[in-house]
Amino acid sequence: MARPKIPRKSTSVDMTAMCDVAFLLLSFFILTTKFKPSEAVTVETPNSVASKIAPEKDVVMVTLNKDGKVFLSTGDNSSDKLKKKEIIESVNASRNLGLSENDINALVRAPFIGVPLEQLNQQARLQTDQMNDKTLPGIPCKDTTNNQMVDWMRAVSDVYQGTKVNLLLKGDNLAKYPSFKNVLTAFKKNKLFKFQMVTNPESVPQGSDLWKKNISGKGAEE
Repeated sequence: MARPKIPRKSTSVDMTAMCDVAFLLLSFFILTTKFKPSEAVTVETPNSVASKIAPEKDVVMVTLNKDGKVFLSTGDNSSDKLKKKEIIESVNASRNLGLSENDINALVRAPFIGVPLEQLNQQARLQTDQMNDKTLPGIPCKDTTNNQMVDWMRAVSDVYQGTKVNLLLKGDNLAKYPSFKNVLTAFKKNKLFKFQMVTNPESVPQGSDLWKKNISGKGAEE
């Protein structure tokens, strides 16, 4: 007996609605995506397997680019901005710079301090987009005779006296050791012995002692 043939039905599916949804989602993500702004100071930090997260409060960060230029910044929250103003006022008073209130407020709004002390009033008059490691010379920190980071660290020590300061050092992987040494000298002269290095985190190599500690849970306890 012949096997009855089952009539075949069309398998075509109308994808119009699916395409509309896809394009709507694509348009939404394009319009709402915020691209990361370019950094004013370009620094390629060394890699590290450390998992400790950098603090977000009471932060004073010293940045060192590959050319040996040094920049000083603080956290972005209101309390850190207030501390930044106190630091600038302290340096202004100790070195008799003659900065006006408008100059000080402009420097507080600046992303970082990146000029010699005698040029602070000039930086105060720059627009934010004009401040980067290409246009600014950095804070002098060449040797013991011309290390203005000592003045800045003295102001930091005075402002944070009796309270904890989270001192961060962010150095480029290509920066030469003498530049680091001069920054550390400014720390030591003001008895700022505790600081954290900012690094680029990477995963712990499998099979290493640290990897075994993390697997066993001992690394988290430490």
